[in-house]
Amino acid sequence: MNWLHELFQKSPEIALFFSIAAGYYIGKIKFGKFQLGGVAGSLLVAVLVSQVGVEIDNGVKSVMFALFIYAVGYESGPDFFRSLGKQSIKEIILAAVLAITGLLTVVVLAKWFDLDKGLAAGVAAGALTQSAIIGTAGDAIAKLGLAPEEVTRLQGNVAIGYAVTYVFGSFGAILVCVNLLPKFMGRTIKEDALKAENALQTGVRVYGPGQEAAAPDLVGRIFKLPANTTDTVQVLEHTTDIPLTIERVKRGKQIMEPTPDMPLQPDDIVLVVGRRSAIVAVAGRLGKELQDEEGMELTMQKRDVVITNKALDKRTFGDIREAVAKDVRHGVYVSQISRQGKALPLEPETLLMLGDVVTVFGAENDVKRVVDKAGHAIVPSAKTDFVYMGAGLVVGLLVGMLTAKIGSIPLTLGSGGGALLSGLLFGWFRSRRQSFGYMPSGAVQILKDLGLAAFVVVVGISSGLQAVQTVESQGLKILIIGVVVTILPLVLTMLFGRYVLRYNNTAIFAGALSGTRSANPAFGEVLDKAENTIPTVPFAITYALANVFLTLLGPLVVAFV
Repeated sequence: MNWLHELFQKSPEIALFFSIAAGYYIGKIKFGKFQLGGVAGSLLVAVLVSQVGVEIDNGVKSVMFALFIYAVGYESGPDFFRSLGKQSIKEIILAAVLAITGLLTVVVLAKWFDLDKGLAAGVAAGALTQSAIIGTAGDAIAKLGLAPEEVTRLQGNVAIGYAVTYVFGSFGAILVCVNLLPKFMGRTIKEDALKAENALQTGVRVYGPGQEAAAPDLVGRIFKLPANTTDTVQVLEHTTDIPLTIERVKRGKQIMEPTPDMPLQPDDIVLVVGRRSAIVAVAGRLGKELQDEEGMELTMQKRDVVITNKALDKRTFGDIREAVAKDVRHGVYVSQISRQGKALPLEPETLLMLGDVVTVFGAENDVKRVVDKAGHAIVPSAKTDFVYMGAGLVVGLLVGMLTAKIGSIPLTLGSGGGALLSGLLFGWFRSRRQSFGYMPSGAVQILKDLGLAAFVVVVGISSGLQAVQTVESQGLKILIIGVVVTILPLVLTMLFGRYVLRYNNTAIFAGALSGTRSANPAFGEVLDKAENTIPTVPFAITYALANVFLTLLGPLVVAFV
């Protein structure tokens, strides 16, 4: 094993990426219906790798976690702020229940197994994966008026209890939130995540990446007009209540640009674009449909347009359509309206507001005409606005450095809580002002996946060796106590949430439950199973509260044990 030790000493990044690769490979293996998942697999491999002796700077952990949690907040900001209010009371109660049951479990077991104040506080910090407890408990021990050597011993025991129990603290939360909870609820996280996502779209069908309707609403078709044709372009376009557009006319071998008063002649070939229902309704008058015709090719555009024109604010879709001149809206079709990522019904009574995104479809010139009147187009890009992203992370990390005190107890969001809050704010603000701050969904996903995986691996490598050594010297007692402290409060909180708070959606409940423990690896696995951002909003609420509630446990454990 010496060659591995030397290799990892020379290049600790090899240990990092090996743990991620091997962990995700192991995480894919199924044991019956059970599957570890990449995060838990990476944690286990990292603990094994730590045994050969390797050190990775803790700054890597901090950076990777900041990237992960900021990306989570950025993606979920619009939904988070929309969800705040009375509907958040369940998450507040759930976080409090976990903190109370966690405190009671630690105090009872510490008295039962005769743990001193230091070991008890360390078990609380590790088994509940709240590192801030180490600081608050150590500060409380220092104020007990004990001899300096006793203070040093107890504070050292805090670190020992933390090191022994932290690894299972992370792993156990994954087992409960990702594996036990869905079995208890009787439905998978993915099933309920999709169900909740569909409910958020208020009945509007929204397609995921790579999906499209087999029979799209907006179509283009080519017809050869019948012998009895006498209509003008304008008359034919308004044959039904739902307008359609004659985009091109071919007469003999001549390609003609249609005008409203142009008379159409028998055997003219026309390219008709519009809603399927309108074209089907007039297909009998349009004559024979052609599969293709030379010169009738036309490229259409679909553009997302952010409404910035104040004249359109707080007016209904139907009202705007009637008020806009026909020559402005001619040839342009609205396929979707969304507000902060949520699709709205495409109905005349739908109220539009500044910042709403309207997806329009039509020929390039027609689309440009509407964009100029309504606001500005969101041009798809593969590039991230690093100015906006960097500013968001700086603000978050600065907020995380702020400290408030309740009596002598220091309270802080920490870098993780600060980055999450900043991500939520910057993501929400970007949803309302979409001319800057763009981050492609693929970029968000890689930040989440790589950030969390690297964070977990550094935790495993940093704590794994000390945890194993301490277990060998101290016996299994502390480890077993840590397992109980990890599992029991989560299970009790899960039962309370299901039967008292009436959580009935597995994905939402899993997000909230993982947040009550500040269990970032568990939350990463929940997100992976959900395949959307539904669990993020409840997680963000309970996570923020857990950072406060669990931090307070340090001095409370010292006081009661």
